[in-house]
Amino acid sequence: MCGIVGLYDLKRRFSPDQLGALVSVMRDAMVHRGPDDAGVWVDPNGGCALGHRRLSIIDLRPEGRQPMEAVGAPSVVTFNGEIYNFQQHRDRLTAKGVVFRSRSDTEILPHIFRDLEPGPLSTLNGMFAFSVWRPDLREMLLARDSFGKKPLYIYQDDDFFAFASEIQAFYALPTFDQTIDRETIAEYLLLGYCPGPGTIYKRVRQLEPGCFARLRFAGERVETVAAGRFFTFAAMDRPSVTQIDKRALKERLKDRLISATAQRMISDVPLGAFLSGGVDSSLVVAIVRRELQKEINTYSIGFEGSAESEHEEARAIAKHLGAHHHDAMIKPDGIAMINQIANVLDQPNGDSSCLPTYLLSEFARKQVTVVLSGDGGDELFGGYGRYRDTMNEWADPALIRQVHGFDPKSTQPADLYMSLRWHIWLPAQVDAMMQGLPQKTRDRVDSWRVILNDPSTSVMHRMRTIDANLYMPGAVLAKVDRMSMQHALEVRSPLLDPQFAEIAMGLSEADCWAAPNMTKKILKEIASEYLPSEWMFRSKKGFGLPANAWAMDDVISLCGQMLNSSDARLRDYLSADVLRKTVESQSRKGQFSIYQMWPLLMLELWLRAQPAKIERMSQEHRRAA
Repeated sequence: MCGIVGLYDLKRRFSPDQLGALVSVMRDAMVHRGPDDAGVWVDPNGGCALGHRRLSIIDLRPEGRQPMEAVGAPSVVTFNGEIYNFQQHRDRLTAKGVVFRSRSDTEILPHIFRDLEPGPLSTLNGMFAFSVWRPDLREMLLARDSFGKKPLYIYQDDDFFAFASEIQAFYALPTFDQTIDRETIAEYLLLGYCPGPGTIYKRVRQLEPGCFARLRFAGERVETVAAGRFFTFAAMDRPSVTQIDKRALKERLKDRLISATAQRMISDVPLGAFLSGGVDSSLVVAIVRRELQKEINTYSIGFEGSAESEHEEARAIAKHLGAHHHDAMIKPDGIAMINQIANVLDQPNGDSSCLPTYLLSEFARKQVTVVLSGDGGDELFGGYGRYRDTMNEWADPALIRQVHGFDPKSTQPADLYMSLRWHIWLPAQVDAMMQGLPQKTRDRVDSWRVILNDPSTSVMHRMRTIDANLYMPGAVLAKVDRMSMQHALEVRSPLLDPQFAEIAMGLSEADCWAAPNMTKKILKEIASEYLPSEWMFRSKKGFGLPANAWAMDDVISLCGQMLNSSDARLRDYLSADVLRKTVESQSRKGQFSIYQMWPLLMLELWLRAQPAKIERMSQEHRRAA
């Protein structure tokens, strides 16, 4: 994995040397993503420059350097990620007479997308974000992988069009617009993360997962030639999946997972695996050991003095499977480290598991450069506890009345799911906090309700769909990417293999759920072929910040200092009175919620950190110029 950046000077005010210098500064805002090498390519006709920070994984030689031109191809590529089926594409191209200079997966892209047509995107099995530039056409193709494992941000103003792997790369632009998007603030308060396609900044947007954009640069205009989606996860019963024998279905899933895991084992650098006590990472490691017959180092961290720690379970699983396990016992100080996490995030992310993910990545990186993970299992197969609770309530009107106080006759699935089990604050609460919810945010909330209330599919399918498209790319994968890449660690997720996901998408409700407690049913049945079946029923602990990593009084005290001060950045969006009352209410007995105060504190600290980062980048650009 790497860091990519691209820039088009719309008004042609910069010389090629100046453009290259600016792109170099933007690129080097992401040294952590690619410490092994760096490159810049400037269009000899002017206007466009591409940059790349390299984390060398496949073909460590200089021939793999980017941005990359290929023999006989009219395009230039800057690429972040991995194409796991690149060898098949390479073999096909070689048979057509294409000559390759490297063994890198990147080199297939200038040939596959020589005409900038998006059709071949659906044939790529990988995690990626990339740009293909045709100097002769003044056109560019941008694309992002199926689930959004790799980030791709776009910035545009009257002077520049730019893209980058992380937002802080744009801080080097002399015209960067720092205006915060009030609608994204509202969405963050609702969800605890910034969902795409918008971002925390008004002029920055995300290319959404499974999407592409083909752009033409005509004078000072950027024209969209074509844009669309090449992959969508939409869970529903599909006869091709639901009507086959269950044993055959499990074999089909298992065979695809074995292939997906084998593809993700290809690496020219040391490779290991994250291992928690959960089903998903355990199944991935089991496939490596039992099916692929490979040795593997596994990594976990434990929390001292915490009943929430899963390190003992991880040790037992590693021993059962014969993996070479490594763990570290830590006692994280959440209060001391929250500022550090806020400083390295390119957008605020209120998930407290950012901190343990950061520490686990740091620990694993001491020995390996690539790790496998179990990301995606909960969204694709319906594994979250909130799915269980919603399904049980939807089946029992008495529970709806007991838990929510709603009249079951007028209750819809969205009323149950879009409670505080999914929201950080409810829409009505954010409306009060912001003295009016932005209309676009209201519309977006309504669009989420439409998905969850759609009677054409099972409630389980609706929850899987919304989380695979919203929560997973916005919170989970963003967290894993940013925290792991702070340590130049590549994380690969076999469960997010597109072909494996296509099967999971078509499962029946009964494949995913059996009342009252069996979540991701068929995945656990597959895992039971390698692990003791009783391990499938252990309580899900998650990977959040353990309770002993923070003290309520310390969190409340820090919130009071930050949010009640006259220079609180959140006062631009929430009134001083609202902030004061929020801290006061959380101080009352039985009212404190780390799930609400941590995201609020993270948002305030992130907002405070950005002006200094922008000024540092501006200084870097002035020095380079």
